[in-house]
Parts: sequence; structure tokens; C-alpha cells
Amino acid sequence: VVHTPANAPSPAEKHLVLLRDGRTLIGYLRSIDQFANLVLHQTVERIHVGKKYGDIPRGIFVVRGENVVLLGEIDLEKESDTPLQQVSIEEILEEQRVEQQAKQESEKLKVQALKERGLSVPRADTLDEY
Repeated sequence: VVHTPANAPSPAEKHLVLLRDGRTLIGYLRSIDQFANLVLHQTVERIHVGKKYGDIPRGIFVVRGENVVLLGEIDLEKESDTPLQQVSIEEILEEQRVEQQAKQESEKLKVQALKERGLSVPRADTLDEY
């Protein structure tokens, strides 16, 4: 007989995890410790672009607790009740690339406009993360 703590996740509980870098993972929570380190099983990385999403299979995923922003249980009965449209991995990756490219162009225009007004903006990669 295996005894599990009262707060241990049951095998049927699917969870969504939002990471500090913006990624979204969905999988079955297998383990969690006092530091919020997680082990997810049958994990997919969900990419959202507008009203579309795509899932990339990732398998077993170990997440260090300091990277967890949000952890929530998914209601399996309401999971399919979403206004979002699921698309292929290739299509969502292309949509993501186009969105990131547009964001970069917009950022360049902002920096240029600020330069024209005599203001300088420090580059994001030169700033500390904290």
C-alpha cells in the first residue's frame, strides 16, 4: 500500500503552468516540493497568437520553482469550451514569428522617434533581469 500526502496531486489533474519567460505549459502534475519545483508528465507547450493556439509536445518536463509564475488546475469538463481555434504546430510557429517581427519593427520605430526627440532608451539586453 502506497500512502500519499493529503495535498498530493491526483494522477487525473491536468495543470497549466505559466513560466517567467512567458511560456505556457500544460501537463499532468506528478510532483511538487516546498520550492515549487515541478515535474509535469505528458506536457505540451501551448503557444497563443491572437485567437489561435498550437500545442508542441514536450513529454516529461522539470521546472525549477523560481521560474513558476502561475500554477493552476484545468477543469477537464470546461477545457474544450474555449473561443480559441487550435491550429497546427507549423502554423502557430509561423504566426508567432510574424507577431514577433511586427513587435520588433514597432520597437524600432519607438526608439527612432525617441532618438529624434533627443531621448535615449537603454537596450533591454543591457539591463539587469531584476
